[in-house]
Amino acid sequence: MINYLLDDKPIKVPRFEESQGFYTSKKRSKIMSKIRSKNSKPEIKLRKALWSKNIRYRIHQNELPGTPDIVIKKYKLAIFVDGEFWHGYNWKEARENIKSNQEFWIPKIERNIQKDFASNKALRDLGYTVFRFWSHEILKKLPIILNQIDLFIETRKLYR
Repeated sequence: MINYLLDDKPIKVPRFEESQGFYTSKKRSKIMSKIRSKNSKPEIKLRKALWSKNIRYRIHQNELPGTPDIVIKKYKLAIFVDGEFWHGYNWKEARENIKSNQEFWIPKIERNIQKDFASNKALRDLGYTVFRFWSHEILKKLPIILNQIDLFIETRKLYR
């Protein structure tokens, strides 16, 4: 990972305002309004799969750092479902592919990555184990992900 993303100093993200030289079309604005931060298709797919395996959980626990998408409190497991664009999947390459509004999007995504590291650390300090899955992994490799969660839970049961 790029070292400057791990610094304690937050990355400054410019405000997305017309006065700053950022302009959006009505079409772009409509597209962006459809993007969900909660209850995305991959997140719901994972939740349904966990529920069908009788794994009970809580969603969007805002009292925990980073507001995990899924929390299994009994086993102190926090699960995040991260979108590839917003959380910087394969960031070294993806960074080069951003063509428009680079001065906004690059710091924005790098700040998200920085926040992810900070929330992971804060959750670990509270005794939680953190799983982060990319949304494309959930859509394409759900059985593998469920197996990882099952193995974690079975291991925790042994040491209770």
